[in-house]
Amino acid sequence: MASKAGDNPDSLMALSTAFCLRNLRKTMCYLGDRNKLCLRSDVFLPSEICDKLVNTYMELVHTDSNFKPQDGFFQLFSDPRSTRLTRIQLREDIVQDRDLEAIGKQDLIELHLTSCHNLSARSLRTLTSFRQTLVSLSLFGCSRIFYQEEEERPASRQALDTDFSFQGFNRLRLLNLGGLPEEVDVEGLLKPLPALTSLDLSGVQLPRAAFLAQWKERLASLVLYNVDLSEELINTVVELGHLRHLDISREHTSKFKMTRKTLTAIVQGLVNLVSLDISGHIMLDNCTVPHFEEAMGRPSIEPCKSSIYPFQELKRPLQFLGLYNTTLCNVTHIPAYKVTGSKNEDQVLNAIEAYTEFRPELAHRAINQLFDIARIQHCSQLLRALQLVIAALKCHKYDKSIQVTGSAALFYLTNTEYRSDQSVRLRRQVIQVVLNGMEQYQEVTVQRNCCLTLCNFSIPEELEFQYGRVNLLLLKILEPARQDESIQRIAVHLCNALVCQVDNHHKEAVGKMGFVKTMLNLIQKKLQDRMCDQVMEFSWSALWNITDETPDNCQMFLNCRGMSLFLDCLKEFPDKQELHRNMLGLLGNVAEVRALRPQLLTPQFISVFSNLLDSKADGIEVSYNACGVLSHIMFDGPEVWAMEEPLRETVMDKMMAAIQSWDVTSRRNINYRSFEPILRLLPQSIAPVSQHWATWALFNLVSVYPSKYCPLLIKEGGIILLEKVLELQTSHEETKEMARKVMEQCENFKEDPMETTR
Repeated sequence: MASKAGDNPDSLMALSTAFCLRNLRKTMCYLGDRNKLCLRSDVFLPSEICDKLVNTYMELVHTDSNFKPQDGFFQLFSDPRSTRLTRIQLREDIVQDRDLEAIGKQDLIELHLTSCHNLSARSLRTLTSFRQTLVSLSLFGCSRIFYQEEEERPASRQALDTDFSFQGFNRLRLLNLGGLPEEVDVEGLLKPLPALTSLDLSGVQLPRAAFLAQWKERLASLVLYNVDLSEELINTVVELGHLRHLDISREHTSKFKMTRKTLTAIVQGLVNLVSLDISGHIMLDNCTVPHFEEAMGRPSIEPCKSSIYPFQELKRPLQFLGLYNTTLCNVTHIPAYKVTGSKNEDQVLNAIEAYTEFRPELAHRAINQLFDIARIQHCSQLLRALQLVIAALKCHKYDKSIQVTGSAALFYLTNTEYRSDQSVRLRRQVIQVVLNGMEQYQEVTVQRNCCLTLCNFSIPEELEFQYGRVNLLLLKILEPARQDESIQRIAVHLCNALVCQVDNHHKEAVGKMGFVKTMLNLIQKKLQDRMCDQVMEFSWSALWNITDETPDNCQMFLNCRGMSLFLDCLKEFPDKQELHRNMLGLLGNVAEVRALRPQLLTPQFISVFSNLLDSKADGIEVSYNACGVLSHIMFDGPEVWAMEEPLRETVMDKMMAAIQSWDVTSRRNINYRSFEPILRLLPQSIAPVSQHWATWALFNLVSVYPSKYCPLLIKEGGIILLEKVLELQTSHEETKEMARKVMEQCENFKEDPMETTR
């Protein structure tokens, strides 16, 4: 079978890097004086490995909640004799001045700092130690780096650092100063850098445009996103004849209006242009070819057929053209290989790809448009769409609008319609970002979107790799008793699905997280409101699942007043069949635990179970489970029966009558993973009625579902125990008759395991 796209395993390098970072003390480091993390003396790492360690460290800190930042991590790279750093990307508040100082002796070629709000002018001074080697530098969104670090002063009144200069940064070619504060004299700051080939001044105020002309012979890329344009600025830009990439796009409207003349001047002046972004501009006059004059045939990227007049003068199609949030993206013929816009899926995906990292305000809109495409139309580039949304959610963990739209888009992109095209790895990545979102935001919309998205997965199988984490998050959502109704319903449904069909160690772990108490609180709340809705039924169902063969959880149920809630629910909702079935299934689990049975042996409980033997609710299920509870109690013998009313014999007669009334061909609403609790009732003469119930249960299950239950019974040694039933004097004749039929059924199944009737 061919593997699905995106399903290649991680490289050995990636796996080793992550392993070392998660186990620093066991691999590269030891704890020195005062618990300081130190690099082992025999470790020497080249730049390929060091760069990878630092960049992966940043990624893990931002995208893996179990990975905690390591104090003194950057100190490990302080000595260039044992570790070499050359290209690193650091982002957001986790990066401190001391971290950059720690690596000050390294010969960095590329340093990208993005939105590092905790860096002050101390880090500017550290930058000068890289001036001999630095080729590419980004300070995007690090606005506080230009202010002196003064604890006493409020941020609004901090003093600007005037000492820093780019003097001596002779190798610097690429510089990103996006978001530079207004007070900084950008012209003076850039003066010592005549050799720049790429400059990003997003959101920077330019008092005098003419200074850009100093790079006329060099500049190949200029980004002026959200910069206020003027005639003067455009005239200067058009003179930069070496430009290959120009971005004059904007997010909000401005006084400057784009005209056909301006666009023509750009195309004619910048003959080397391969990439242009004019997103967000309002076109003042019409520069599109009238519909009836457009070139015939399919959409073309040939400049001569362009539906936008100024672009007819291009020598060749552009590699990239940003037309997002303009009317121009809707025309037929656009002379570019990649276009951002909102006309179709391709343009929208291009927009998410181009704007996610530095322009979340645009990416958020584009993801919203993708959401509509996935919901209303059909998403044809599914893999790409998913990867882009995952990347956006990872990159902007703290951006609420991206989290809301991204989680909504994921819900539609992971539903059944698209499922067959998705690899295990990709689906795991979706689960990771969904859980990150749930962790970060207690906000209703994000929580609901995330919970709904999880419902698109096979539970518990696909969530098993994050089992503890997902349960903790759901229990946290269910903690407040007053909760958004729809979230409560989805979260309880997920909790129930997660504890169904999983190993006991999982159930025990989730029990310790407070699962039983949380479910009982929800039930208590619904009782107060006198409401028996899905939340009530799911909560009892979840308790039934989590107590299955798990004595600790059964004990918790009793300790948390579970029995009184059971009685209250029976009284308040006498006709709710599904509810009764779930409650009695759970009590069947409690009754299987010998140490807990004495707590069920009260006149009140025994009378309730005895009356439920007559119940016709949900076919035979309620009666069957009530009889099961009593069978385990009877198995403990007459000496523990200390009450006068009801009499043990009376209850046993009633049990016998109930069993005889059931149809042995009944299809069942129950699932046994092991027969052990039933089998222990077979070889005994203390309570023949319990033996009768156990034999009936086996007969029913192997008759109706032979392929599932015959092998299980044989495997667990049931045949030998049934032979004991035949030997015992105390066994009823009816019981022996059924035991023979069970053995016969298993014998036939062994001879002909091909079951043809379903």
